[in-house]
Amino acid sequence: MDIIKKWTESSLILKIIIGLVIGATLGVLVPKWSIIGFPGELFVTALKSVAPILVFVLVSSAISKARSGIGSRYKTVIVLYIFSTFLSALVAVIGSYLFPVFIHLSAASTQTAPGALQDVITNMILGIFANPIQSLAEGQYLGILFWSIMLGIALKNVASDSTKDLVKDFADAITRIVRGIIQFAPIGIMGLVFTSVSESGLGIFTQYGQLILLLVGCIAFVAFITDPLISAVALRRNPYPLVLTCLRESGITAFFSRSSAANIPVNMGLCEKLGIDRDFFSISIPLGSTINMEGAAITITVMTLATCYTIGLDVPLPIALVLCGISTLAACGASGVAGGSLLLIPMACSLFGIGQDISMQVVAVGFIIGVIQDSCETALNSAGDALFTATAEYYNRLKSGEPMNYLGEFAKR
Repeated sequence: MDIIKKWTESSLILKIIIGLVIGATLGVLVPKWSIIGFPGELFVTALKSVAPILVFVLVSSAISKARSGIGSRYKTVIVLYIFSTFLSALVAVIGSYLFPVFIHLSAASTQTAPGALQDVITNMILGIFANPIQSLAEGQYLGILFWSIMLGIALKNVASDSTKDLVKDFADAITRIVRGIIQFAPIGIMGLVFTSVSESGLGIFTQYGQLILLLVGCIAFVAFITDPLISAVALRRNPYPLVLTCLRESGITAFFSRSSAANIPVNMGLCEKLGIDRDFFSISIPLGSTINMEGAAITITVMTLATCYTIGLDVPLPIALVLCGISTLAACGASGVAGGSLLLIPMACSLFGIGQDISMQVVAVGFIIGVIQDSCETALNSAGDALFTATAEYYNRLKSGEPMNYLGEFAKR
């Protein structure tokens, strides 16, 4: 038990780095020892098995427990959260079009490109209304998402509080199982990296480097261009003092904690200094850590399009816009998942008929680059929580004719 405790309490980032180095080294030294790659296959299979039921119970639980009746400030901040997440996905689409990235997949066979938009939408609608049990068994995430929303709405309207609590407890239990699987990520990544290096050589890391550059580039563009533009339009003033304050006070700590939820106390302290109403930010900040997932939308979109390029799928712009909507929906559920946006990539891949055998390999690639990707993603998400909470508060003060008190205590510095 002491060994297990020490393993779970030690840094996951450090363990992943060690696993990556060991896997690459063994892939160069003993490429014929294929058994070393077995933990990687096992890791991907475990994720593939649990991900569909995880998404189903998380969405159902979240909707069934959602509150009714919100004030104007909450409506404003929710619109800002969702709109910014959609724009982030759009930035990722444009970035992927300008700088297409290919990744190594062991089963990357060429597939038929999507047909006309009408055909894609028809297939998507048929997939949405597919048998829910079949959707869960086959990992068809559009159907899973639809039926989980329907179940959540039904539970919200007819279920007792004890039943809703039971659903939430079940969701928490599945989440704990996933966290347990994630603890084996270093060993799984060692196997995956070994397989990649033994098959393709060390040049595989060039592809990973290109993927990281694209992800970080999109995240930086959203942080320094898109988000400030949204705030500027709402407040009609220079947004950068507020943006840079949020990035400095919230983004840096979130970068190292890699958890929006863990950064909630930091964001609440920041909002207090910004002069935001406590009754407002005490709800909007936890809400933001749940649905403001700009970084997750970028990751899901970039990884999905990279998968399409790798297997030879041509993605027309109208279908890419549909992907933005899917990525936004998927990203809003990413906070409840251990592994975040990565486990929701198959949902977006399902839009193009890409099966779990391929999409879960992409998830595994995400874990390999996750040391950088997850840190940057969380920094953007958490800083955005504070930025849009402040923007919503200041916007509603402007509308009501109250003094804005822009930047609060930071205005005096």
